[in-house]
Amino acid sequence: MDIGGPTDVQHVAHVTFDRFNGFLGLPSEFEPDVPKKAPSASATVFGVSTESMQLSYDARGNCVPVILLLLQSRLYDQGGLKVEGIFRITGENSEEEYVREQLNKGMIPDGIDVHCLAGLIKAWFRELPRGVLDPLPSEQVLQCESDEDFVKVVRLLPQTEASLLNWAINLMADVVQFEHVNKMNSRNLALVFAPNMSQMKDPLTALMYAVQVMKLLKCLTEKTLREREATSHPVDTRCSNAAEDGEKEEDNEEEEEDEDEEEVGDGDGVYIIEEEATEITRVIADDHKSENMKSAFEESSTSDSKGVDGAVQPLICNPNHIGSK
Repeated sequence: MDIGGPTDVQHVAHVTFDRFNGFLGLPSEFEPDVPKKAPSASATVFGVSTESMQLSYDARGNCVPVILLLLQSRLYDQGGLKVEGIFRITGENSEEEYVREQLNKGMIPDGIDVHCLAGLIKAWFRELPRGVLDPLPSEQVLQCESDEDFVKVVRLLPQTEASLLNWAINLMADVVQFEHVNKMNSRNLALVFAPNMSQMKDPLTALMYAVQVMKLLKCLTEKTLREREATSHPVDTRCSNAAEDGEKEEDNEEEEEDEDEEEVGDGDGVYIIEEEATEITRVIADDHKSENMKSAFEESSTSDSKGVDGAVQPLICNPNHIGSK
């Protein structure tokens, strides 16, 4: 039996999704299940293109998905910038799944652990259909040797990816400004963010590329911090308490230790690359919570897994401003 076409069709509503105002023209009967300010036109806010997500501006005028601003705001409000190991320590799986469900509705429940919030920020970047740095020619990234090279190459990013990168760089800079408390310096943060910024398929190439991405993120974060210091640009007011004299002395001691490490590293570049690749491998295992991978790694390495540290902050919709305050 042939099935005929629909009859008595009426156009009762015209619904569109505006990237800044959510659903427009949504009938009232649908509002309980589909909020007007939905963070995404898709059923989820993870693993989808930013083109289908609701956007907004942060205090710096950065144009980013609302979901990132929600996570960032809650992380700062709960004092996440001052929590030791923020962005390095992973949250509970069960709590993360629950928060994901709520984020799809544009909400964040109260009382969520800050490590869960930080982990979801990394997960959002990791699960993008295309990595933030994937538009860049990998050969050019791998050939970068100086800070100027890194700054120049990121200017090749399209506007959307440039904005996301800049948001992440500022987030990392915010975290580093509380390094004396959270123990997360620019290198530690770059280490935990690097594997989430690209999606190269070849394992060997991906690991080498991640090491270079780590250097890129570290470079841009430190550049942002220098510019903030030069202009006395304050960190978010919710975490703006100045470090005390004792903490400043501790920072100076850590800087001297970093300089000593750099001097040692200059004598053997291969060793440094192997060390960073080892640490990135561990970070990837932690992020994916793969016990099998972690066990295999621990058997082949004698280094202490607790030696990895990490951290994050906001962005600007202009490729030429990446790494700036």
